[in-house]
Amino acid sequence: MSFLNSFARDERGATAIEYGLIAALIAVVIIAGASSLGKNVGTTFNKIASNVAGSSS
Repeated sequence: MSFLNSFARDERGATAIEYGLIAALIAVVIIAGASSLGKNVGTTFNKIASNVAGSSS
C-alpha cells in the first residue's frame, strides 16, 4: 500500500512530460521562424538578382 501512495505522489514523470512539451513547442516556433525567414531571404535575393540582371542588359 505504501508503494501505491508513493507512486501517486511522485511527480517526476509529470515534470518530464512538461519539459518535453515545452521543448516541442520551442522546436515548432524555431521551425516556423526559420521557414518564414528563409522565404523572406529568398524573395529578397530574387529581387536583387532581377535588378542586377535588368541593369546589366
